[in-house]
Amino acid sequence: MKPWWSRALGVFVWMVLALAPGIALAQVQARVDRNPIDLGDSVVLSIQSGGAAAAPDLGPLMQDFELLDQTSGRSLEMVNGVSSSRVVYQITLQPRRDGNLVIPALQMGQQRTAPIALTVRPAPPVATRAGNADVFLETEVDDASPFVQQSVGVVLRLFYGVPLVSGELDLDAPDGAILQKVGDDVQGSQQINGRRYNLIERRYLLVPERSGSLTLPAPRFKGRGAGGWFDDLMGSGRRELRVAGAPRMLAVQPQPAGAPQPWLPLRDLRLRYVGAPTAARVGEAATLIVEGVAQGATQAQLPEMPTPSVPGAQVFAEPVQYDETFTGGTPQVKWTQRYAVVPDRPGRLTVAGLGIPWWDVAAGTAKMARLPDLPLQVGAGVPASTTGAVAPGLASTQASTPGTPAGDAGERGIWPWLAVAFAVLWLITLLWALQRRRVTVPASARLAAGQAAASACHALPDLKRALDACSLDEVGDVLRGMATPPAADLDELVQRLQVPAQREAVEQLRRARWAGGDGSAARQALRAAFAGGPRWIEEAEPPRAPLPPLYPSPKRR
Repeated sequence: MKPWWSRALGVFVWMVLALAPGIALAQVQARVDRNPIDLGDSVVLSIQSGGAAAAPDLGPLMQDFELLDQTSGRSLEMVNGVSSSRVVYQITLQPRRDGNLVIPALQMGQQRTAPIALTVRPAPPVATRAGNADVFLETEVDDASPFVQQSVGVVLRLFYGVPLVSGELDLDAPDGAILQKVGDDVQGSQQINGRRYNLIERRYLLVPERSGSLTLPAPRFKGRGAGGWFDDLMGSGRRELRVAGAPRMLAVQPQPAGAPQPWLPLRDLRLRYVGAPTAARVGEAATLIVEGVAQGATQAQLPEMPTPSVPGAQVFAEPVQYDETFTGGTPQVKWTQRYAVVPDRPGRLTVAGLGIPWWDVAAGTAKMARLPDLPLQVGAGVPASTTGAVAPGLASTQASTPGTPAGDAGERGIWPWLAVAFAVLWLITLLWALQRRRVTVPASARLAAGQAAASACHALPDLKRALDACSLDEVGDVLRGMATPPAADLDELVQRLQVPAQREAVEQLRRARWAGGDGSAARQALRAAFAGGPRWIEEAEPPRAPLPPLYPSPKRR
């Protein structure tokens, strides 16, 4: 028996670590796949580190845990042209005792992981588990009294202590609810009352469609296991295995009166700005990126994402990117929304913060997830052409300011007459030169002059920068500007491209902008198709005259 002060000290350390997990954040990330667990269960500790990190020192774990397995893997990611490597270590641990344990900080070269508080419950007796000693089933729901249309996580576990040759695991959908399997099965192992069991976890998503009592049917398993020495002696190396779990009862609550609409029951909802511009120019798009995480919902349950209101600017929304996961037995969806804000006037604008009403199923109250308003300082736009600009020295000669002496106004009035006289003399000189020199300009010179007058205004580096940091509208403008002369619209651009892959990439861009296509896929297609620059259809040579020239050119000697 440990003294009382030792146990009290252990409880105090565990409470401090549980209430303040961010006291000493390490550069590496460490997490466990489940918490709490029962004594005899195994837990997987995942350690993730960027770059080339040393293997963790597992010595501190041996005091309270038994090391069952250890694996490692490395991955290389490429995001916006920047490559990054990641190393993941997975250590399977089994607690040596129950209580409030702490996975200590582990040293990885010059880095350290953060300690993790782990609750280990006493092992339940086998008699409380469904099935027999060789194989049994468990069903776990994350909420026994959900609201109608709330996403409920269901975890079905199959424990088997004998090798399986084949098997079928079934769970029927209840009446008045939708049951859908989520992800792939997860395999593991667990020790119960001194016996090692293999474990298969299967996860489901349950959505009640009406309020009242709901019965989740008992799961069933039917399979064949490898027999023992007696079965081998009798000539049969296999035996039938059949087991059924216990049904679960759920009390579904109706939608509360006065709940926010659209009805969105969740466990948690968070919104944040991922990319928030602070300055912009008139007529140029500024990219705004919003990220949201909803715990206890799927993509199908989320409402349509609103578009921020910006007086004095136009806002264009790109298609939403979703990422669905199953965390801790509960469904979770993360989405990313990009907006292109195009100001119409200079000055200070305000991007209204987005707000999504939802219902907190744990607290039983209506809540609002809202982003703060975003100020945006808009400067004057850059002129597209300076053809009509007037030189500063001549601008003062256009009009006389009230109160200016008459002598100064008279002097400024001479300049227009001098300009007219100069234009007449220039025109006379031009006519005289044309009369003296009747020389035809070669076709090649005319073509070079036309290309110089209407040259491309964008190059391949501009396209790469636009694909990394600009909106899809700006990407289309850069593509049109890469043509010589610039294309009037995307239709003309497609007609002038020679490579089918480049034309298809432009069509994906068009669909992403106006038809609800995938913006990320369009960007990837454009990067791949235009990696070496656009290839244009060459103009056909002028047709040859059907008759020979009247005066053939003399042959060169």
